Amino acid sequence: MSLIAASNGDGQKSDYERHDVRFIGALHGRYALPDRRQSPNEKLPVYACRLCSISTRMLVAVGPMVGREGEIVSSHFDEFGILRGRITRRLPSGFVTDIMMSDNDRNRLGARIEWHKKRVNAQVPDKRGHKRIQPRDPRSVLTLGDGTTIACFVMDISQSGAAISAHLWPEIGTPLAVGRLVGRVVRHLDVGFALQFVEVQDVDDLETLLQPPSGQSAAPS
Repeated sequence: MSLIAASNGDGQKSDYERHDVRFIGALHGRYALPDRRQSPNEKLPVYACRLCSISTRMLVAVGPMVGREGEIVSSHFDEFGILRGRITRRLPSGFVTDIMMSDNDRNRLGARIEWHKKRVNAQVPDKRGHKRIQPRDPRSVLTLGDGTTIACFVMDISQSGAAISAHLWPEIGTPLAVGRLVGRVVRHLDVGFALQFVEVQDVDDLETLLQPPSGQSAAPS
């Protein structure tokens, strides 16, 4: 479509402008890798992720499991709905996905992105006793009681606990550590579990303590 055709004359945005809209910012979501299902009856693992940027053509997200290039990803964000695509590039902690959808759906996605951009600064403040934050680097490592280590994705963290997504679903009460923070599993989530720390932490130390102990890698699979 030419630039001349970018306006339809009645004040509404054209397909060209819809497809050019982009949002850059952190949003929580979830995703699955359906190609990894071994049988129709197998329950497909669903992981948490953080959206980094999105347009009507592609999205960039970080999460605990990074698929192979060419692998299908089915992701969901409350703001944009279900998005299906194919991984075009692996990143150190995530992936780039080309979004597969019809032109009509792409136009609707463009409208949602534009709507969200206008309202992103009108969020309600978090009034909980221990405010949850999104760590700058959500990658960390879980250490189990037997010394086993598993790469994980930290959805959010507070002075008293954290929400974790990983290829692991421990029972409630299981003791483990995320980075250098020790706690117990207190709740299961749709895409992971909640960990309560044995001690309330200083908020200024959270980012440092979340990093994996020396010699352990937080690189996703």
